[in-house]
Amino acid sequence: AGAAGCGGDDGVPPGDPTTDPLSAAERSALVFTREEEKLARDVYGALASNGQTFVNIGDSEQRHMDAILTLLERYQVPDPAATTAVGEFVDPALQGLYRDLVAQGAPGSVDAFTVGCLIEELDLRDLDLARLDVTHADVDATYASLALGSRNHLRAFHGKLIAAGGSYQPQYLDQATFDAILASPHEQP
Repeated sequence: AGAAGCGGDDGVPPGDPTTDPLSAAERSALVFTREEEKLARDVYGALASNGQTFVNIGDSEQRHMDAILTLLERYQVPDPAATTAVGEFVDPALQGLYRDLVAQGAPGSVDAFTVGCLIEELDLRDLDLARLDVTHADVDATYASLALGSRNHLRAFHGKLIAAGGSYQPQYLDQATFDAILASPHEQP
């Protein structure tokens, strides 16, 4: 049974939705990305006492979640976040990561900004991996838009971290990629 292609502006960056069903890899990546964006939103909400940056980027993560939800609905893929509360995840690895990251960021702003860098770096790595299996232009365009946002978020968190006296070494991206992101200016969608 196929997925329905949609016309019109539904908040997803331009692409060519097709009536071809998603591959198993595309379906799996969308489901994971929906929860990973929720992870970012929920962790930033838990760390919001550390400044407006967490509130603003948390709002952006909600828009990322909404963009992925549009694709899940378009291709009739069940939403893993449909019945989970803030801080709850279907994926047990993300559930554990949520608990760990909130605890890691709780001591203070340097710790919280470090967690922000880590989440955005992880998102970028996972979006790059997801794009390897994409055959649908609308899915690829959405991932590209999310990656642009994550690069901007990484720059913001890293700048705040350095200003607060902290430092950060990349955990998921190679040093050259990480440095290139930080050296480039804020990107516009």
